[in-house]
Amino acid sequence: MISALFLLIAILSSASMAVVLKIFRRQEGNRYGILLGNYLTCVILALIMMPKGGGSFQAGSETWLSGIIAGFLFVAGLVGMQSSVRLNGAILTSAFSKLGLIIPLLVSFVFFAEPVRLIQIPGFIMVFAAFILISFDSEGSLGGETGKVYPLLLILVLVFCGSADAMAKVYEQVGRQKSGGMYFLILFATAACLTFGLLIYEKIKSKCKVRWREFAAGILVGIPNYFSSVLLLKALTGLPASLVYPCFSAGTLLIVTLIAIPVFKEKPGLKTWIGLGLIAGALILLNI
Repeated sequence: MISALFLLIAILSSASMAVVLKIFRRQEGNRYGILLGNYLTCVILALIMMPKGGGSFQAGSETWLSGIIAGFLFVAGLVGMQSSVRLNGAILTSAFSKLGLIIPLLVSFVFFAEPVRLIQIPGFIMVFAAFILISFDSEGSLGGETGKVYPLLLILVLVFCGSADAMAKVYEQVGRQKSGGMYFLILFATAACLTFGLLIYEKIKSKCKVRWREFAAGILVGIPNYFSSVLLLKALTGLPASLVYPCFSAGTLLIVTLIAIPVFKEKPGLKTWIGLGLIAGALILLNI
């Protein structure tokens, strides 16, 4: 029950990230300001949430390696989402970022031999069908600034976001649970350092300064980003990945879509509505 609650809060946190990025999609200063604010917030939260006692800041090589790799993937995924939300809209970007569930599911099935229950198979099929319908819905208006779809950017979002999510399962299997706090501290510190480097490069290249408005927006992104990552890992310790990842992905997309329609005036076509119905049905099958 507690793992299911962790999963629900992780879904809400993940959805709120896409919404905040959409709200602050128009940037006047350095585009990496919002990302730096995000990851510095995550580092501070990771330090605050570190367990008390001796040895809290000790970590093995698997924790360091997993955290550094995840940090690279997190930055790549969020930079891609930031660009895609502006060009492709919030719904399409969320669809592809969560379609990345293919990667952690494959990792769980192939490398960790996690079983799949028969009743879940129709749920998986419905989730994938929904993502395909939503991703290639040519009707309506999905909120991109140019009115075009940039498929390569969407594929990059899928790969990086899916790989970042997969690292939670990898660490859950190879890492030490008592070192979970250090894993997230290393992850977000790595991401903050990378983002700071990108920010300096952008400043030199385009002379764009960081504006406080965008840095503050990064703080708003960082809070749900931290708890989404931490609670996803906690959900994986009590529930199978074949349940957690489809629910996490489908639930996030469902919430983002329902918010984007009235708030951002994104207008899904018929395929998107059918896809949302499939997602609702899939969530029921995956949770039986």
